[in-house]
Amino acid sequence: MLDRIHPWGRPVRAQTAQRITAELAHEPWQVAAYFQLRREIFAAEQGLFAESDRDVFDDHASPIVAQGEIAGMPDGVVGVVRIYQQDEHTWFGGRLGVARAYRRVGAVGTALIIEAVSTAHGWGCKRFLATVQEANARYFEHHRFRRLGALQLHGRPHCLMQADLDHYPARLSSAFRARAS
Repeated sequence: MLDRIHPWGRPVRAQTAQRITAELAHEPWQVAAYFQLRREIFAAEQGLFAESDRDVFDDHASPIVAQGEIAGMPDGVVGVVRIYQQDEHTWFGGRLGVARAYRRVGAVGTALIIEAVSTAHGWGCKRFLATVQEANARYFEHHRFRRLGALQLHGRPHCLMQADLDHYPARLSSAFRARAS
């Protein structure tokens, strides 16, 4: 991603934050940035949806954001994922996306996965599932998810995957703990 052209005519690349944190989106600006980034990734970039990727699950999903931090202050939302409860013990994760400038950083997707699964586990999850685009399944296998089956969603091949909860200790999101105090 090019931000601008330097006076000498060379492109200047956007600076990426050195520290990435993930937490439940609880501030209005985080929620707005969460939906904006989802729209950019899943509608505009990937063309999976016409204008918006919002659906009925968003009515009860918990949005999680990854934020870049510079000098200890949030610099913006650079990644998103949502979690929602299907039944008493089964939770789903989905709509994991990372801003283009941060896709090769590596830490963003990892932070989102850890926050999503560990938070759901802390809320009583006994089985954590995710529908993952086939192209990203190996990445999730690296994060201790296993394939349960193949499916087609929005015209693209996906995998239903399950997280190994033993790898994700149950804990409450830092944002949730801060609000609960």
